[in-house]
Amino acid sequence: MPSLFLSHLAKRILVFDGAMGTSIHQKDLDLQSDYCGCENCTDILVKTRPDVIQEIHESFLAVGADCVETDSFGSNKLVLAEFGLTPETYSLNKMSAEVARAACDRHSTRDKPRFVIGSMGPGTRLITLGNTTWSEMHDSYREQARGLIDGGADAFIIETCQDLLQIKCAINAVLDALAEKGKTTEDIPIMVSVTIETTGTMLLGTEIAAAAHALAQYPILSLGLNCATGPTEMSDHVKWLGRSWGSPTLSAGRAGGRYVSVLPNAGLPILVEGRTEYPLTPQPFAEAMERFMVRDGVRIVGGCCGTTPEHIRVLAEAAERAGRGFGKSAGPGAATHIEEFSAPPAPAVTSLYSPQDYRQDLSILIIGERMNASGSRAFKKLLEGEDWDGIVSLAREQVRHDGAHVLDVNVDYAGRDNARDMAEVVRRVVRQVNIPLMLDSTQVKTIEAGLMHAPGKCIINSANFEDGEHKFDEICGLAKRYGAALVIGSIDEDKEASMARTADRKLAIARRAFERATRVHGLAPADLLFDPLVLPVSTGMESDRRSALETIEGVRRISESLPECQTTVGLSNVSFGLKPMARIVLNSVFLHELREAGLTSAILHFSKILPRNKIADDQWNAALDLIHDRRSAELPDPLGRFISLFKDTDAAATVKKTAAALTVEERLRRHIIDGEKEGLKETIGAALEKYRPLDIINDHLLDGMKTVGELFGSGQMQLPFVLQSAEVMKMAVAQLEPLMERVEGQSKGKLVLATVKGDVHDIGKNLVDIILSNNGFTVYNIGIKQPLSEIVKAWKEHRADAIGLSGLLVKSVNVMEENLKELNAMGLAPPVILGGAALTRHYCESHLRETYEGECFYGKDAFDGLRTMDLIMTGQTEVLASEIAERQGKRTRAEEAINRTRLEKLASAQRDDAGASLVAGSSQTGRSGPARVRSEVSTTVGVPAAPFLGSRVVTDIDLEQIYPFINPVALFRGQWQVRKGALSDAEYEALLEDTFIPTFEALKRRCKDEGILRPAVVYGYFECNSDGDDLIVWEPRSAGGQAGTPREIERFRFPRQPDKRRLCISDFFRPAESGERDIIGLSCVTMGPQASEAAKTLFNNNDYTNYLYLHGLGVETAEALAEFWHKRMRQELGIAGDDSPRIKELFTQHYRGSRYSFGYPACPNMADQEKLFRLLDPGRIGCVLTENHQIDPEQSTSAIIVHHPEAKYFNV
Repeated sequence: MPSLFLSHLAKRILVFDGAMGTSIHQKDLDLQSDYCGCENCTDILVKTRPDVIQEIHESFLAVGADCVETDSFGSNKLVLAEFGLTPETYSLNKMSAEVARAACDRHSTRDKPRFVIGSMGPGTRLITLGNTTWSEMHDSYREQARGLIDGGADAFIIETCQDLLQIKCAINAVLDALAEKGKTTEDIPIMVSVTIETTGTMLLGTEIAAAAHALAQYPILSLGLNCATGPTEMSDHVKWLGRSWGSPTLSAGRAGGRYVSVLPNAGLPILVEGRTEYPLTPQPFAEAMERFMVRDGVRIVGGCCGTTPEHIRVLAEAAERAGRGFGKSAGPGAATHIEEFSAPPAPAVTSLYSPQDYRQDLSILIIGERMNASGSRAFKKLLEGEDWDGIVSLAREQVRHDGAHVLDVNVDYAGRDNARDMAEVVRRVVRQVNIPLMLDSTQVKTIEAGLMHAPGKCIINSANFEDGEHKFDEICGLAKRYGAALVIGSIDEDKEASMARTADRKLAIARRAFERATRVHGLAPADLLFDPLVLPVSTGMESDRRSALETIEGVRRISESLPECQTTVGLSNVSFGLKPMARIVLNSVFLHELREAGLTSAILHFSKILPRNKIADDQWNAALDLIHDRRSAELPDPLGRFISLFKDTDAAATVKKTAAALTVEERLRRHIIDGEKEGLKETIGAALEKYRPLDIINDHLLDGMKTVGELFGSGQMQLPFVLQSAEVMKMAVAQLEPLMERVEGQSKGKLVLATVKGDVHDIGKNLVDIILSNNGFTVYNIGIKQPLSEIVKAWKEHRADAIGLSGLLVKSVNVMEENLKELNAMGLAPPVILGGAALTRHYCESHLRETYEGECFYGKDAFDGLRTMDLIMTGQTEVLASEIAERQGKRTRAEEAINRTRLEKLASAQRDDAGASLVAGSSQTGRSGPARVRSEVSTTVGVPAAPFLGSRVVTDIDLEQIYPFINPVALFRGQWQVRKGALSDAEYEALLEDTFIPTFEALKRRCKDEGILRPAVVYGYFECNSDGDDLIVWEPRSAGGQAGTPREIERFRFPRQPDKRRLCISDFFRPAESGERDIIGLSCVTMGPQASEAAKTLFNNNDYTNYLYLHGLGVETAEALAEFWHKRMRQELGIAGDDSPRIKELFTQHYRGSRYSFGYPACPNMADQEKLFRLLDPGRIGCVLTENHQIDPEQSTSAIIVHHPEAKYFNV
């Protein structure tokens, strides 16, 4: 029977309290008598001042809070040890729950009981960072949980979490404490709340999706967010949780489903005059939270740092309104506006950082096999030498060059401490390589040692019934405890033949294991990977001849019988003992057959797998004969026949024709088809003796790419090999380009390519980019989650010939339709190519094509898109239209709609011209000038309340708050001039990852540690009004001005557009004649003179590279501070609700209002800096103006802040 807390949560939104810490620090408490000399140990107050803590609890309960969190955030053994209070862990937690219970009992009623939530913070040590161990943390949290249980907590909240290992450990500690008391999570549920920083990830870099997948198997009631930021910054993450956390993928079959909690700060904190201030006032805080409740179905809401009883009062009112839409029987995640077609996340494993789907779109899940002490001499040597850095490099190499999605780690090696080795390898790899791990060992102790150091969701390899159900259960228990997936081998207790050889036995063991793993241990079906066992067909023994065939059939039957589960194999076992080249061919053909049977993953060295077109026909067919045991009178020994083909061959012999025997034309094509880079330069050199560079590209290289497309379309070439071909094509073009005459129009056409808004999937889009760009087209790939405004902007900027839109989700199809309608409304009709997994050809060519007034085509894949672009650019779209008409059985009405719209627009334009009355040159020149011509910018937008009038100086700013706002593109490409040039995207990213990102990180640390960057801000708010093109700034009333008699202290004059919208910055403020004063913000930020001085020293020492780095970082950090402070000012004004939660989008004005710096087109007069300096006095932070009105130090910038929602950048 569920607890009272669970019963009420199922019926209504529950409101948690606000900031305990903020409330405590507002009290006048004595360090000695109240804190017992333990400075900042607020947890001890439940013992010394329970009256104060209960008063704080009641202050939130009195305004409508349903739940209060205990004053036990830091009351675990590891934290209390810092104050010498470890022995009091249990008693302090018990008292904290009792104090909260007393407060709740005073405010509880029958209809509205109040609940005590046991708060468990992250502590000061993290396992992943090596500050403590799993065992120490588990003991620490278990003692805390014991006290909270005995004190009467109704639920636990493990909050402000920064490390997945810390969360897993805490959950297990609470579960163990509950079990000791004979209780379960139905009696006292567990909630988890992570902290997502302004970087968009947890402190250690974990994405919200990775956290959700890693925690999905645990019996937790809710997953949510708290602390670090205000609600705006949490928006994307809350939206993802609202649509995903309660999905079947992540709910793990939990009865009653799962809930989402949101407890934000009152905005981004900052130190002002030694005190921490939070800018977000109660009303905008509650408005943002109400959107979460209505849009995302959030059922647990409250506040974190900076939230007061007034915040909670307004929030409780919002919760009451939002709750009416849920209905009394609404389940978790119920909301009024959650999209019905949101696709649930695919089942996945995770690294510390991000998830990796089990089912890949165009590949199997590739599990790298090269970190296996039993099978890799290189890894064994690294392990013997304890070359941990070398092991990390090997891990990286498998990701980059072998395309691995998961890494198998096997350290089983006689004579070594395998558990220690596993721990050492795992703890290093998890932080340095973004890839999930498969922990592979026959020893339970070794596997667990790895799991204790692996934050993400690992795969355990493996469990089986060889030693009976006891050992199987032990491994399943590890998977349950550490939230891991599990490989299950086809082995049982049969003493004569424990390894299943027939498909029948493989399936029987898989079914038995499935029942026990799911029913007894509660493991999710999707997290089970069945290995039907690959046995060699290379021994010549009669018992082995059908091994490959039985494995293929085993994969087929398991896939059909257990469709939710995964399948995997150790691929290379099939060819054990053969020559290297024979192994490569047999492994490649065997993998092809397994994939056809439904295989979802394999442990293999993928760079040693060949596509069909790289294997000679006789070798391919001989491998098939061997795999399928096709013995006959003509072929009595398939193995002997296969081996005979490799008697005198090496790797080069697999190609159908030696390079020496090929013509130069054939060699050009072969380089592209085979993705072969070696010898490319020489081949092109030979070709240049016969052909012009452009002819080589158009007639020979592109012909090779056409063949690649045909092979891909027919399923004979897998995606990784297509990309290899594209890389060779890019290399070839880069070699030929300098020799070509620069002629306008050499490109076959231009395409703007994007994944639609709200969709993060980009593999399909990027494949289109690669194929088209290497087939003569110019592609502007502007990325994922792109709104139509950015797509249209790119289309206009580049004068592109077409737009390509991609999206994987069903919802993305709806977005595509909305985009087409918006294009119609804009009067734009570029050809549009649509593609994606959820989009069908029929829907696109019927409904969407009829919806759009331009040409709309369906792109099945990259090569279909290539054909479509070819036909668009050669004026043959009627071919496509004819094909569509034949498929649809009717003619499209798009052309009629286009013509009708064009006629309407033409008529509209003629009417507009006839009614035009503006006279050029009539711009206003002052108060007494001619009749003023003003834009149509609204003058009725509400004026936000400024938090103060006048100016303030802020100097105590943590660089760690600013660094996330650095624009990496501006830094790397602009300041550091790291050009992509002829590098592929992968090469450029690798260059950044290997060289420049480490430089960036190291330089950030140095600047902080050595005080090179010292951020400071002077900013303020002033009353103002517009007067034509002028903006009048009034003296602050607190400084002597009286109501009704304002005194002008500054006047800015801004230029007005002579045509178009006739915009002027002054239009964004209330006119003087309105009688209502408006508000303008001003700011000036600096990184201080030390940055310039340090950079000058480097220059004088001829250290030009580091001079460039430091100078660029200083400039971009100043820009980051300006962006960060503008965000804070929007929060202070209460207009931050329109902020994008993604920092990257703030760089492109995805927020309300605008920040204009002098020198911008809208305010070009640099001399206006003098007026800003008179108003703010930036000399207080060390800034002065040069004769040319530049700010010194150079790493400084100033701005005027406009709150009007129509204010954006514009040219005059």
